[in-house]
Amino acid sequence: MTYTSKKVTERFFRLLQREFTDGELVELAAVIAHENFRSKFNTVFGVQPNDLCTLPEIRNKTASLQMKTSRR
Repeated sequence: MTYTSKKVTERFFRLLQREFTDGELVELAAVIAHENFRSKFNTVFGVQPNDLCTLPEIRNKTASLQMKTSRR
């Protein structure tokens, strides 16, 4: 469900280290991991968006997805 072959290269990590402290990198990694978990969890259990996003393109896609899932 969450397997990915994406890796952070040494070069990219060195660039990050120039911008962030070690603690900030840990926090960034934790936030990214949490978002990955949340997005997988929502999909598996069919958690629907709550319409808090007001961007028109997102709202349109959300409505489209809700229509598709309600037909099932």
